[in-house]
Amino acid sequence: MPPVAVVGGEGSDLMIGMVLAAGAGRRLRPYTDTLPKALVPVDGETTILDIALRNLAAVELTDVTVVVGYRAEAVLERQAALEERHGVRLTLVHNDKAEEWNNCYSLWLARDHFARGALLVNGDTVHPVDVERTLLAARERPGAAGILLALDDQKSLADEEMKVVLDAAGRMKRITKLMDPAEASGEYIGATLIEARAADALATALEATWRRDPDLYYEDGYQTLVDTGGEIGAAPIGSLPWVEVDNHADLTRAREIACHY
Repeated sequence: MPPVAVVGGEGSDLMIGMVLAAGAGRRLRPYTDTLPKALVPVDGETTILDIALRNLAAVELTDVTVVVGYRAEAVLERQAALEERHGVRLTLVHNDKAEEWNNCYSLWLARDHFARGALLVNGDTVHPVDVERTLLAARERPGAAGILLALDDQKSLADEEMKVVLDAAGRMKRITKLMDPAEASGEYIGATLIEARAADALATALEATWRRDPDLYYEDGYQTLVDTGGEIGAAPIGSLPWVEVDNHADLTRAREIACHY
């Protein structure tokens, strides 16, 4: 079992919030020379992580696990201020391989936390709280899958997007960047609702995936889960404004939309 450093937080029987914030974001230099991508400001002093925590708090998910790695000390230094500002309690899980391995391993490290059920958001996605509300509403539908992906089914897709194919019942068949955009049902926007009942199977699929290749994404773990008989559903978000912040053009877009949330 690899070492996992945990800072703060206590147990609860309720679903938690979760943010993956371990990435380096090298395409956002010079901001990320000293900060993880999640702490890049997008609205004055408001960072991507601020928006994620604000959204989670707005839907009463105030117990939040944050997976940190690259420049983790920057998050630790701001922990108390973030907790006070957003009315949340943060638990930091440290990924000591964040600069070597991809985020499948990051999410697997948090398996003991999402075992309670979690609403997961990527630490590089800027979106309004309507995304969280859409996922929480979708879980109440009869027959809802134990894992639900927030899906943009309006956007015109290209090669870089994390594309999803759904079957006739609205269940995920494929998730990958490596497909013809014309085949996709939409783009996964980096927000997932994980029910407690699906957590063990997801943890197993994530482990099988990163052990096969530690450079894989957690979305590859979702594919492993589906390929081994698991079910993943989708919750379309409509035309909500959002952006995954990978580069400076994305950052410009984030700053255009974040000020309206």
